[in-house]
Amino acid sequence: MDGFHLAYPLRLIPYVAITLIFAFTFHEFAHAYIAYKFGDNTAKKQGRLTLNPMKHLDPIGTILIFLAGFGWARPVPVNRFYFKKPRLAGILVSAAGPLSNLILASLGFIVGYGLMRFNVTSSAHFDEFLMIFINLNIVLFIFNLIPLPPLDGYRILEDLAPHHVRAKMTQYEQYGMLIFLILVITPLDQFTIQPIFSFVVPGVREGLSNFFYTLFF
Repeated sequence: MDGFHLAYPLRLIPYVAITLIFAFTFHEFAHAYIAYKFGDNTAKKQGRLTLNPMKHLDPIGTILIFLAGFGWARPVPVNRFYFKKPRLAGILVSAAGPLSNLILASLGFIVGYGLMRFNVTSSAHFDEFLMIFINLNIVLFIFNLIPLPPLDGYRILEDLAPHHVRAKMTQYEQYGMLIFLILVITPLDQFTIQPIFSFVVPGVREGLSNFFYTLFF
């Protein structure tokens, strides 16, 4: 699942919308593709093994992208029964979504530094879009790794946990969404989610920036 709220000036909403359409589509396609490679063709049968945004975007989530600058995509269906190695496959399928956003952020840096390296002048509008593209994909990468249901980080933790711990997690999973909402949309977010956005996201962005700058220069 993907969903968060960021305040942007109205003039930037088109950039945010375009970025999230790409980010959500690639994210869900990555889940579907890795699941298919491990033997689960559930997503393929439902037409989700595609980069067509219309197959992945949730109607309400899509409308909110344009109106509010945030939204969500339709979760890809996964049937662990078809996996030959359920725990390994489960971890890789869950991790594929966030990693896809890290790849997109990396591509943003490659484009940006590539233009600089070859002295190609870009417009201020494109530079602004590229900054948003990189930042939002990093946010999605980090956000989806938070170990709370229904995020990918929880699914990864669930597959890494011993069987007896996993059984306990399953019992309390029904409360996960409530806990998630409390931590995200209440004042508690200043102690939970906001520190992630304030420290982890800039740290990842700086690390990627330094890495690709070194490659190009």
